[in-house]
Amino acid sequence: MTDDVDVATAAVLAGAEVVREGYGKELARIDKGAGDFATAADVAAERAILDVIRAARPHDAVLGEEGGRQGAAGTGRLWLVDPLCGTLNYAVGTLLVAVNVALCDGAAAVADPFTGEVFRTDGEIAWLHRDGTDTPLRPTAATTLVDVNLDPPFPSAPAFRATALLAHPGFTARFRPRVGSTTLALAWVAAGRRAAYVTDGTGLSASVHFAAGIALCRAAGCVVTGIDGAPPGPDTRGLVAAADAETHSLLMKLIRDEP
Repeated sequence: MTDDVDVATAAVLAGAEVVREGYGKELARIDKGAGDFATAADVAAERAILDVIRAARPHDAVLGEEGGRQGAAGTGRLWLVDPLCGTLNYAVGTLLVAVNVALCDGAAAVADPFTGEVFRTDGEIAWLHRDGTDTPLRPTAATTLVDVNLDPPFPSAPAFRATALLAHPGFTARFRPRVGSTTLALAWVAAGRRAAYVTDGTGLSASVHFAAGIALCRAAGCVVTGIDGAPPGPDTRGLVAAADAETHSLLMKLIRDEP
């Protein structure tokens, strides 16, 4: 493996295999506080992902959701790893989950363990990778479907409530809401399966959960900002990823019109 995008792809596929193997089994839960938890599959999938990255890029650092930061502190290359996004879905037998790997400011990949699809980017172009073939991702708002994160607000979230957006007459007139509780929805925006994705939070571009999906959307040509309209960054509030400028502009208007 010489290209970072191939490393990211191999890593998410390794994690996805672990996730598939653990599906439907009684798995130990690790309490993480505030109602959050990991399963044994999260931990094992992260271990499989790190094995791939370490073999291909032994001098790079890694930040994993379960294991934290590992590797040399001085390296300029950091991989962000979310081995199982949608842990609660997975634990209750729902197949909406994703495996996310992103090199900061570089390649990224998102795997759907149960369809065999890998959405990937080299940082400039985004593709759907399946059965050894790459197909360019083409975002479109034609579906009118918007995924909105309805999880409890992030501890450092701005004063934004997704339920208010969903109840806005302008939203219901133009869009149809969907709630998947996994960042797989960001890959769907890049692929034209969703018109947009909206969530609260802070600094999501450097989050193990969101970095890969944001990279995909940007490489595919989507419009990606915070809910305040600022470019993604460490202090950006929330996230709006839209298939095109018109959809993004409308969603921003609706968000600003919230009571």
